[in-house]
Amino acid sequence: MKVLLLVNPFSSSVTARTRVVIRKALAGDHDVELVETARRGHATRLAQGAAADGVEVVVVLGGDGTVNEAANGLAGSSTALGVLPGGSTNVFARTIGLPNDPVESTALLLEALEAGSIRRIGLGWVNGRYFCFHVGMGYDAALVEQVERRSGLKRWAGHPLFIWAGLTTYFSHFDTKHPHFRVRYPDGDRVDDGYFGVCCNTNPYTYVGNRPFDIAPETTLENGLSMVTVRSMRADRLLRIMGKALKGGGALGKDRFIHYRNDVNGLLVEGLDGKPFPYQVDGDYLGEIARVELRHVPDVMDLVMPVDAPA
Repeated sequence: MKVLLLVNPFSSSVTARTRVVIRKALAGDHDVELVETARRGHATRLAQGAAADGVEVVVVLGGDGTVNEAANGLAGSSTALGVLPGGSTNVFARTIGLPNDPVESTALLLEALEAGSIRRIGLGWVNGRYFCFHVGMGYDAALVEQVERRSGLKRWAGHPLFIWAGLTTYFSHFDTKHPHFRVRYPDGDRVDDGYFGVCCNTNPYTYVGNRPFDIAPETTLENGLSMVTVRSMRADRLLRIMGKALKGGGALGKDRFIHYRNDVNGLLVEGLDGKPFPYQVDGDYLGEIARVELRHVPDVMDLVMPVDAPA
């Protein structure tokens, strides 16, 4: 099989040794070319070129941002995406059942390729860009911005950096007193007091260490999007919401300060009074925007899945 190994050398868990070991393992049974990304957007162009050249699988060794870029290059093609965790959180890789160690994941990837375990999946779409697992708006995106401002620390600090960024964002970098956006659904349902919103194409939303933040348990790669809107940022309410997300089992959707919709094909998020709000896509902060249109696009990309991944 013709394989492109697409590596982001700047990702938190990617080392020279890891690259060598993984390339050698893949090359045992496949025709492998290794290419490194050099700048933002590079993975999309490399993946597009691979699909045009008849490459059968593009394997990404990098974080969620690199995976997102590659998915945007492969969507609509017959070239499959393979994922190996190389970042600090690796939400998408872990969502599909891969361990957080890239070498261990390589063994499962090779097993999946041998078994032909490739599934056509749906992706989310936001303002012209595909997303694999979620789009965050409001507080969530403001937190990601603070993490990206200190991106050099991600390799060493990992999850403690996210916790620190969450606290500093709450107290210093985000208005927790006034709503930021409204959410509109095609059936007329609406939310007018959004502070923090996450539109999910998969579940969980993220991980704290090995513990999943379970906010949309019904969401899979085969059904529509879920939208979770947090309607208060009062500290006691937010702590209760976080506790329910860690508990899982659908408890979060029953909170009275949460508006939850699942299996939707589209929705619109607008800044209140036309004011922009921060947003991020698959963990990649994209700035502030006044209007976000989200859709579900079914059966748009082939994904290499672990043999034992849930149906």
